[in-house]
Amino acid sequence: MKIGGFQKISLINYPGKISSCIFTQGCPFRCPFCHNPELVWPYLFAPPLDEEFIFNFLEKRKHQIEGVVITGGEPTIHKDLINFIEKIKNKGYFVKLDTNGTNPSMVKKLVNLRLVDYIAMDVKAPWEKYNILAGTKVNLEVICKSIEIIKNSKIDYEFRTTFVRTFLDERDILKIKKIIGEEKKHKIQEFILPREKVMV
Repeated sequence: MKIGGFQKISLINYPGKISSCIFTQGCPFRCPFCHNPELVWPYLFAPPLDEEFIFNFLEKRKHQIEGVVITGGEPTIHKDLINFIEKIKNKGYFVKLDTNGTNPSMVKKLVNLRLVDYIAMDVKAPWEKYNILAGTKVNLEVICKSIEIIKNSKIDYEFRTTFVRTFLDERDILKIKKIIGEEKKHKIQEFILPREKVMV
């Protein structure tokens, strides 16, 4: 799998757990406010990290780290994601998946195989603004499918919206909440300018 970054320790990316974060390369979206363009635009890609380096680290830190976050980029575009997560689960870790919902079939497979313990899905905007916030034409049916799969998954989950005031207002947030249908599971993240990230 193409891995563009690895954060060894995080206290904030997996609710209630100390985690490591794996950043995959590639994404079908081109969000104008993206915090990780180096994981989205191919011309910015660094040479992929060696998977064995990550697995060796996780093997050594079993008693210090509880979970692994698979984020990106968009992890679900990678055909070898299932095999990759299986290796992590075999080491005894909880797994959290971050996704934009563009590959509901992969999300469903991961849920059915019980390979993920937590899913965080970004819901970018109300339908009429989705293409603008995603920076490309979006098939809204697949977004709806992913929302329903996650809601019916019987695992922990959340839906997230980055509140970019240049593009969204409070009325848009209310529309998004209606799309999701579960206000308690919807988290609003205020957009802030990216800071320098430290990744191995």
